[in-house]
Amino acid sequence: MPHKLFTWIDAWAGTRPADDLLPARVDWLRIVPFLALHACVLFVFVVGVSWIAVVVAVLLYVVRMFGISAGYHRYFAHRAFKTSRLGQFLFALLGSTAVQRGPLWWSAHHRDHHRVSDEQADPHSPARHGFLWSHMGWFTSRSNLRSRVENVPDWARFPELVWLDRFTFLPVLALAAATFGLGALLEQVAPSLGTNGPQMLVWGFVISTVVLYQGTFTINSLAHRWGRRRYVTSDDSRNNLVLALITLGEGWHNNHHHYPAAVRQGFYWWEIDLSHYALRALALLGIVWDLKQVPPGVRESGRLV
Repeated sequence: MPHKLFTWIDAWAGTRPADDLLPARVDWLRIVPFLALHACVLFVFVVGVSWIAVVVAVLLYVVRMFGISAGYHRYFAHRAFKTSRLGQFLFALLGSTAVQRGPLWWSAHHRDHHRVSDEQADPHSPARHGFLWSHMGWFTSRSNLRSRVENVPDWARFPELVWLDRFTFLPVLALAAATFGLGALLEQVAPSLGTNGPQMLVWGFVISTVVLYQGTFTINSLAHRWGRRRYVTSDDSRNNLVLALITLGEGWHNNHHHYPAAVRQGFYWWEIDLSHYALRALALLGIVWDLKQVPPGVRESGRLV
């Protein structure tokens, strides 16, 4: 029991490799904060709404989705571009504010997913384990709680990333406090905006985070069920424009499984990939570099359509 409570603070507390072999079932006590965050959405009926609170919620959704898409996924899981040590910490910090655990945990599990995609060992295959489990059940299990550092030795050598992976709740609390503080400040200096601390906390942090959750989770579930397959792959990954728009480009999932190393997941000019556009802008500023492209031969090979 105590280790479940400690993992709310230190994500590595009490975890061990043997846990990976535990039955896949929900660890209800461990996920109390996750459930509570969803329940707090109901406070919207108490705090009301203002246009500025909605704008902040949308901005924090987009910025943090970029942290997941470009940072956790394309950089930490696939090393699709390079950046400085400070840059990689900032990508990790931004991704951690999305409340989807730390960069080592995220990238290690994602590398496992590619290794056994849509096989029985894939923890979030809708074909093997059903839609709900693939969407949001799999990470509620103690069998998927541990940060599998053996999968990410390239990142586990950085103490600042290990620290952030263990204490990822700190950036989350800081963001929540910042949204409350912003609302309280605006209430004092711009009362005509009609916002306050509690309202900004509910919209800017709670609602934005819950919508961010569900948008991210669609790639594990819907992107393996809904859409078109351009390439022959060993899994059931699909390309889907709608999912690409809500995840800043992650919806070109069949493209990605065909060639995971590419920084660009929308392989063709008409496939909107907002994360890629943002990374190109950062490359012009010298913040990132060596963006890995899709070789033309790879892009045209193995096609179904």
